[in-house]
Amino acid sequence: MVGTLLQEPVHGTYELGSAEPITAPRPLDFQQTIPRAVVHRAAVSEVFVTDMNTLGPDRFEIAAQWPRRHSFFGPGAPHTHDPMLHAETCRQAGLLIAHRAYGVPLGHGFLSDRKQCTVDVAGLVTVGKPVDVVLRIAAHDLIRRGRNVVGGRMEFECFRDGHRVGAASESWRCMSPAVYRRLRGEHHGATPRRARTRATVYPALVGRALGRDVLVAATETYGVWSLQIDPDHEVMFDHPVDHVPGMVLTEAARQAALLTVRDPYALPVRTDFEYRSYVEFDSECLLRVEGVCDVEDGVREVRVSFRQGGAVVAAGTLAMRSL
Repeated sequence: MVGTLLQEPVHGTYELGSAEPITAPRPLDFQQTIPRAVVHRAAVSEVFVTDMNTLGPDRFEIAAQWPRRHSFFGPGAPHTHDPMLHAETCRQAGLLIAHRAYGVPLGHGFLSDRKQCTVDVAGLVTVGKPVDVVLRIAAHDLIRRGRNVVGGRMEFECFRDGHRVGAASESWRCMSPAVYRRLRGEHHGATPRRARTRATVYPALVGRALGRDVLVAATETYGVWSLQIDPDHEVMFDHPVDHVPGMVLTEAARQAALLTVRDPYALPVRTDFEYRSYVEFDSECLLRVEGVCDVEDGVREVRVSFRQGGAVVAAGTLAMRSL
């Protein structure tokens, strides 16, 4: 067991970043997931969100269920859900709001410019059964072209049994298939290589049991790792993509951080990433650990950058807590 929930429970009304509390219009339904296409998933088993309420202008709440166990999203550490499960739930919630509340058509391409995520370790405790969580979301800085919403920023709060256990923020943009084709150019429709070019590290070093879940390989330079993907992975590559997804980059950074702090069960309790350009399949992408520092007792912050073609394509920090 990893601690107990310390925050006061929330009943009935929620601030959601506004001056006035907002009352939920109806109970949320946790009985079945929403259609998989709405959250850009091919497998029903990979959908975690189940329902949505609109609370007011640009204010929403979303129901989700975390499975008792998941083939990829842990628990990697004993007795705790994987913090990445919280991040993936927020990703799905953002897509649901974009499509259902703002009318973004299915088939539009989405870009994340920046993602931040914080989670309370006590809120990740497993209880031997699925866990219902509620996300409360506020949308800000919406970008419109005519009557269409094409981007903005979403702030998320995650509640479990009425206790606030996590938060997240995402800046995003979307575009029509025609615009996406022009943006991607020769990379549009690209497919990943079918073989890894380097041997990945031993799974146990990054808290994994299966080699196919490992994304990093050692290079000739200390603190530099090579990104190695498995295009047949049923979670990381659940549906066809023409670039390396942001979730894959974040997981690779987590694995590099685990190797850096030398604790395979350390949890990324805070992450902050900027995605500057697409990570392509046709050349090697390197992860470089730029720095490590102690930020509080039991927590070390690791800064990681991704470089491809001589340029930094993504960068971020992970606060890794040892249990």
